[in-house]
Amino acid sequence: MAKKGSYDFQLILATTVVLAAISLICVAAMFQFKAAAIHTLPPEAKVAWQEGMNRLVAPFLIALLVLLGICVPKRLLPTVWLNRFAALLIVTATLTGWWFGVKTGLLVILCVALGLQLAVLILALLGSERLNFTNKGYWGRVGSSLVHLGLVLFVLDLFFYRRPGLHLLLFWVTTAATTSGMICCFYAEGIVRVLGGGKAED
Repeated sequence: MAKKGSYDFQLILATTVVLAAISLICVAAMFQFKAAAIHTLPPEAKVAWQEGMNRLVAPFLIALLVLLGICVPKRLLPTVWLNRFAALLIVTATLTGWWFGVKTGLLVILCVALGLQLAVLILALLGSERLNFTNKGYWGRVGSSLVHLGLVLFVLDLFFYRRPGLHLLLFWVTTAATTSGMICCFYAEGIVRVLGGGKAED
């Protein structure tokens, strides 16, 4: 478990706060949608309401992407390089957003995070000792990698909700990655026993 005041703890706390804010906005929006009967309004009014909700959640989504841009590479890079990497990523995304639009700039961060997380998952599956994990057990590392992959894919899915086929695919991949990751994290000892690995992981 991450120690209070540590870099890991601060990242966990910040991510939790941002995700909680996004969840509250989504839940409140659902109640407002029902209470105000948004679905009965003219198309222009519905679009305006959706754009308003998008503007409300946008700062938190940007914060989540930045946190992912820091959290994912910390498995691969030493702490001293994380701030430099994050600064470079933010500058690159800002320049891309300035030239090609904010959505494209955010996708840059997300695609980098996705590529790095896939690399982390592969190295975790291979049992690499080069990764920086608080949990030293094999299945704990694999589970953490899968959960983080699911989180990255969840955010990516938000960008493609207007493409039903891709949206549905990302939804199920996200669900599978997150569920299997939680199973690996919470039931690592049981997995070791079932697979005949002897004593549980440290």
